[in-house]
Amino acid sequence: MNKEAIIAIPADPTDRDDGAVSGAGLERGMMGRRIRKLRTSLGLSQVEFAERYSIPLANIRQYEIGRTLPPAAVRAYLRVIEAEPEHVAELLQAA
Repeated sequence: MNKEAIIAIPADPTDRDDGAVSGAGLERGMMGRRIRKLRTSLGLSQVEFAERYSIPLANIRQYEIGRTLPPAAVRAYLRVIEAEPEHVAELLQAA
């Protein structure tokens, strides 16, 4: 069964504007939160983060709101940024 079919958080029946959250939706949301926390811990706006680490701004926005999950290569790159943010920025500026 795929993650879109699994309901991770059911809708609140008393709130007509609430909707169920799928397993995949929960995964996207958690990844978005992680990216936002990384970015804010570095004191960067979305624009600054995108420019510093050469990730398209539109992608950063989509990841942070949980609309899309970054591909595996981008997730790996984000882990490297998380571990060595200044070193990554220096390497990109030298290129």
